[in-house]
Amino acid sequence: MSIRLLKTLVAVASHETFSAAAEAVHVTHAAVSQQMKTLEAEWQVTLFDRTTRTPRLTPVGRALAARARVVIAAYENLVPSVLGEDWQHGGLILGAVPTTLTSLVPLAITLLKESLPGLHVRVVPGLTADLVLEVERGALDAAIVSRPAHPLDRLVWRAVADEPLELLVAPGVSETDPITLLKTKPYIRFSRRALVGGMIEDWLQRRGIMVHDSMELENLESISSMVLSDLGVSIVPARCVREPNPLPLRHIPLGVEAAVRQLGLLARPDSIKLSLVERVHETLLKAVEIGVYAPDAQVRHPELPELPELPALPVLPEPPEKAAPR
Repeated sequence: MSIRLLKTLVAVASHETFSAAAEAVHVTHAAVSQQMKTLEAEWQVTLFDRTTRTPRLTPVGRALAARARVVIAAYENLVPSVLGEDWQHGGLILGAVPTTLTSLVPLAITLLKESLPGLHVRVVPGLTADLVLEVERGALDAAIVSRPAHPLDRLVWRAVADEPLELLVAPGVSETDPITLLKTKPYIRFSRRALVGGMIEDWLQRRGIMVHDSMELENLESISSMVLSDLGVSIVPARCVREPNPLPLRHIPLGVEAAVRQLGLLARPDSIKLSLVERVHETLLKAVEIGVYAPDAQVRHPELPELPELPALPVLPEPPEKAAPR
């Protein structure tokens, strides 16, 4: 048995088909099939149910794949565990929901790189449901997401911030009651594909509030621009870190019954970068404590050279006077 075979088994468990697993581990479909047969022969167990067109892992196969993840993580952590924190000179693949990309994420990464200047961070944007799957598969080291409603048995959750829902209103609107505004103004809906969009929809339904939909948008920046133009009002999560140069919108609380979006950091418990993930979590908490992302916006331009003085234009003689007609 080799680590290579275990990695192939884990790839099959993650991607569910031999073809997808073959692409993930860069071998042929036939090679994956042969490697799985080798494991079955060596372990004397049936890893796959082959009565269906696509072989499926048996309960024993799933259990062994889970244990294989632990073995692979221990193998890959062998040298780092001896050499200490040399992982900081490697890389981190971090997923993040779109609402965090203009404030929380850049501030946190800036703070993180101050203490770990050799760290390369690659940010992958996505919706919570997609990012959770990518973390489970090991494609992401960690992800900043909204807390899902379902249990996270196979992942480690670290809370980052609570973001209560609020109503965005154009600066020229004088009404202050959020319910009145929701019932009378056009409503700009946060995409229901996002977890927070579903949370907003549930809150509206529980309160029995009928809104007049005007549009449904996928990110906070486009929603804010529409609200600024007084094209409607919108319910969004209040940012835990304020972005630089925010639009001059009114932010109206929804009251004590407002739903709260929980932001947190997800990772796999068997990740070889779990200690780095903990550092990321600490940095996110520090960013939330700071509360505003305010990078130095001053751009220094080189001094422009003085233009040479232009020569004086010659003075033209006055034209002769015309003789008066006789």
